[in-house]
Amino acid sequence: MSSSFKNTRRGFFQTTAALGVGYWVAGRASAEEGAPAEKPADAPSEKLNFACIGVEGKGASDSSDAARLANIVAICDVDDDKLNKAAAIYPDAKKFYDFRDLFDEMSGRIDAATVSTPDHTHAAAAIRAMKEGKAVYCQKPLTHSIWEARRMAEVARETKVATQMGNQGTAGSGLRKSAAIVQAGTLGPVHEVHVWTNRPIWPQGGPRPEAKPVPKNLHWNLWLGPAPQREYANGYAPFAWRGWWDFGTGALGDMACHTMNLPFMALDLRDPISVTAETAGHNKESYPKWSIIQYEFAANDKRPAVKLTWYDGGKRPPLELLEGQEVKDSGSLMIGEKGKLYSPDDYGGAMKLMGVEAPENVTFRESSGHFSEFVEAIKGGSPAVSNFADYSGPLTEMVLLGNLAVWAADSGSGPKIEWDAKSLTAKNVPNLEKLIKPDYRAGYSIG
Repeated sequence: MSSSFKNTRRGFFQTTAALGVGYWVAGRASAEEGAPAEKPADAPSEKLNFACIGVEGKGASDSSDAARLANIVAICDVDDDKLNKAAAIYPDAKKFYDFRDLFDEMSGRIDAATVSTPDHTHAAAAIRAMKEGKAVYCQKPLTHSIWEARRMAEVARETKVATQMGNQGTAGSGLRKSAAIVQAGTLGPVHEVHVWTNRPIWPQGGPRPEAKPVPKNLHWNLWLGPAPQREYANGYAPFAWRGWWDFGTGALGDMACHTMNLPFMALDLRDPISVTAETAGHNKESYPKWSIIQYEFAANDKRPAVKLTWYDGGKRPPLELLEGQEVKDSGSLMIGEKGKLYSPDDYGGAMKLMGVEAPENVTFRESSGHFSEFVEAIKGGSPAVSNFADYSGPLTEMVLLGNLAVWAADSGSGPKIEWDAKSLTAKNVPNLEKLIKPDYRAGYSIG
């Protein structure tokens, strides 16, 4: 491919992404951004070039999704074994351990990147990619901290690249139809929401494990990335990192971008005004074994004030609220003045109405598939619904606010935190600044 053609091709994707910054949710376009632009008829037929950062676990499925629709030209992982396993699947992709080296060397050959790493490295990798003009698909939760979620949305808006968070249920017709049913007024005014999960399914609530030698296959310093320095121990990589404050976001961060997604879309649950938590207690090293978190949202022009309660670690809403329905391990319940909508799964794909009948017709945008939406957006189509600027950034901010309350409830119960979403500050509880916007280790910056 000639240099001049590469520049023309890259310019096309950036220009069409800038044209397609409209936004949709459950059948309405954003008044701020305008309606989506139509996909140009003369889009290039050549496949996009992807870099995949994190290639095991969700990274394996994200890489596979990218490979169906694009070329994989670079792969990156801090684990030799995982990287070599992926290299056997994508033999033409160049291997990297450090995403910074990947962009230094390969930026001119890349159109887009997937970021499927532990939570604490999402923002550093994704913002680097966006600032270099690359489209980004990033796993949920979008970030490790509230400020990072705000910054991810800002950079996406500034750079005008296509973006999407990996909360696949957002593309499901079941979730979109349920959201449209609620927005049609079927339940009447909704004041109360309950959301629960069976997580955590990893250990939480204990002290740091004993330091161990770093496995030969793991580049531990790169795995730590922007997080504070600590010695390797069994129980961090490759999975249980979710339970540690420095790396993960606990059960809430792991699942709420899925399980809160339906009520978030249906009720526009942005910018809570307060949050409080009751927990099993914790040592501020590891998340508690269970938590119950209550969010409060002010009324807006679409709905009244709403209270949302989150439950994890085996806690559940009062059974009488479900009126004899089978209580699944995960689900959500929206309670209106006319009726209720119960979704008995993680992704909002199934729903049961109580006390009301579904309207005969509701309109919503059908999806071509979650990852397909992202690729179509890169090529100039409508933005993916779960794009950073308009949807997944605000969703992640809302979700992670709950962890401020969990942090403050280290002895079991905590204060009601009054939240100023505009400035990202807790108005009445001190010493939360480093949780809202953590410091980064030298060598990592998101600007």
